[in-house]
Amino acid sequence: MELPPALLRFEPHPYVALGAPYGRISPFFLRSGVVQRLLEAQRRLQVGDSDLRLIVFDAYRPIAVQQFMVDWTFADLVARSGLNVERLTSKQRLAFNEQVHRFWAEPSLDPATPPPHSTGAAVDLTLASASGKPVAMGGEIDEISERSFPAHYSKDQTETGKRFYRCRTLLLTAMASAGFQQHPEEWWHFSYGDQLWAFYQQQPTAIYGQAQLKIQQ
Repeated sequence: MELPPALLRFEPHPYVALGAPYGRISPFFLRSGVVQRLLEAQRRLQVGDSDLRLIVFDAYRPIAVQQFMVDWTFADLVARSGLNVERLTSKQRLAFNEQVHRFWAEPSLDPATPPPHSTGAAVDLTLASASGKPVAMGGEIDEISERSFPAHYSKDQTETGKRFYRCRTLLLTAMASAGFQQHPEEWWHFSYGDQLWAFYQQQPTAIYGQAQLKIQQ
């Protein structure tokens, strides 16, 4: 189902803006049970008169979009390094691929290993003020660096580092209280019912497999 108005979203959607091939499929689709848990997480976040809200960066991602973003991220990393994709050595290509796949799941068509976002059970999100302005979390969503690790600022004793860690902990607490599992290397990624969730929650099987939605142009 589409995210309800009670949940903020990044507009324009970041991957649509890059040209990712969604067709007519909404990138803000999630399983209905996952949406209900998001709403519960937001309610828990606002306990105690907090004006903070959740703001969704990305939700459903078809396999074609997953492939597009893996390729785009690879090319972007190479360009940022001052290299040419066409002139990479095998060793360089392997090193860049390892960086990409540390944060981006393989766009697998195997029903036994669906990328988390292709299930409609995973969501990338952060905190926002009542006006909808994203809160500074000490790193950008999709950033390929150690700053993306949820506990990166846990030992940072500067006031800024402490603030980032408090905000990340606040987000995690609200999401975990509604049953979500955080990705171990991405402070913004949470899921309920997919394979990652099942593994870390010690469940025998996932609840959701790949969502069967067809891209229509």
